Amino acid sequence: MAVNGVTSTALDRLRARVTGDVLLPGAEGYDAARTLFNSMYDRRPAVIVQCAQPSDVVTALRFGRELGLPIAVRGGGHGVAGKAMVDGGLVLDLRRMHEVEIDPGARTARVGGGATMSHLDRAAEPYGLVTTGGRVSTTGVGGFLLGGGTGWLDRKFGLACDNLLSVDLVTADGTRVTASESEHPELFWALHGGGGNFGVATSFTLQLYPLPVLTVILGLWPPDRGPQVVRAFRDLMAEAGDDVSGGVIYLTAPPEPFVPEELVDRLACGVLVVYTGREEAARRAAAPLLELEPAGSMIEEMPNAELESMIDDPPGYRNYWSVEHLDSLPDDAVRRFCARADDMLVPSPTQHALFPQGGAAGRSTADYPLPWRHARWAVHPFCLWEDPADDERSRRWAHAVREDVRPWASGAVYLNFVGDEGRDRIVAGLGERNYRRLAAVKAHWDPENVFRLNHNIQPAAADGAPGSGPGHQGTRRTAA
Repeated sequence: MAVNGVTSTALDRLRARVTGDVLLPGAEGYDAARTLFNSMYDRRPAVIVQCAQPSDVVTALRFGRELGLPIAVRGGGHGVAGKAMVDGGLVLDLRRMHEVEIDPGARTARVGGGATMSHLDRAAEPYGLVTTGGRVSTTGVGGFLLGGGTGWLDRKFGLACDNLLSVDLVTADGTRVTASESEHPELFWALHGGGGNFGVATSFTLQLYPLPVLTVILGLWPPDRGPQVVRAFRDLMAEAGDDVSGGVIYLTAPPEPFVPEELVDRLACGVLVVYTGREEAARRAAAPLLELEPAGSMIEEMPNAELESMIDDPPGYRNYWSVEHLDSLPDDAVRRFCARADDMLVPSPTQHALFPQGGAAGRSTADYPLPWRHARWAVHPFCLWEDPADDERSRRWAHAVREDVRPWASGAVYLNFVGDEGRDRIVAGLGERNYRRLAAVKAHWDPENVFRLNHNIQPAAADGAPGSGPGHQGTRRTAA
């Protein structure tokens, strides 16, 4: 008997060859395994393989290719576009591969392909070591790194991918390779922003840095104070050194002890300042903001792992994210950014964020396909809501945010901050010249576009031009 083109005999062979679990529709654990962070997507794969080691990835990938199944790869984190699941296909679920090995002498971490930032941060914390992570602990390390990786510490230590030493990869034909500056250097270049287009990343080796403690300053103001607060933060960041990072976040004020009762569950303008040092120096750096007398505030020294988990994204909501990168932030841009907060869905976990860039991340001269890294600011509408009736409102609001700031936009885009916004946005995220180079790398390592459920790069055609079709994975057939 065959289900979705997969016979019981083929499944028995697969189960005998992998150490992880193989889940089918109706099996215990199947529905939990197919549930995504973004609840807008409800997909039913034919087979989910919960890989426990790299050999499981090889075996499952070859199984899927033999049957002509569409193949999705699930890492440890958000996958807001929903492409970690595929109807009627095969899912390679890496979340059991979340081990982290710290070498304190070399200051390196070897991180499994299914790990989250929490796995990495908590493993490094006892040694007083860190590297650039995201802005929440639930981010998957794999997708984050392969997309470039911007976060609270990138002004100090560069983008996450700047700290990438090597990647262990399973390629489309099931071959295991290691990419680094000395091994397959062109592939290694492509893995700095090109996402999951070139294979399944089963582990990463990263550079770490000593930082036993940092200081977090969080202030909240009523929304009508927003323009004044944002201008002050902008001016502070214009003079700030690499030790200072953070962001402006309009949000629904949470019921925390430091939040005044009159702000709870109402729109508030928040500013988070992250300082890679002690509290006394952090207070001096943030003095222009503290002088504005926030309605509620907290100032605390903490390890990086605690910072990463302060504002974790709640799972199970409907999600729509987007971004514009700005070359400048004049007063008119500030005014438009703040005014658009009035249209946010409140109360909800939605955030209206403005992040400073620059520092070590912006100074890098590496030629990685990350044109957005040289912008000065990123505006990030981050919509989360429960009711499907609010779908159109949330999307419309995110689009309006982008439209408001477009006069100052660079045109580049950090692809980890967007869902499926079309090919032009993918090219903008990578750069046109980089895209052509990436398409050539894709043609070498994945000419049939097996790994296409992502911000897809079409393999270059024989004449060197990027392809335009959806790619294929062979003829689908039933295995005996």
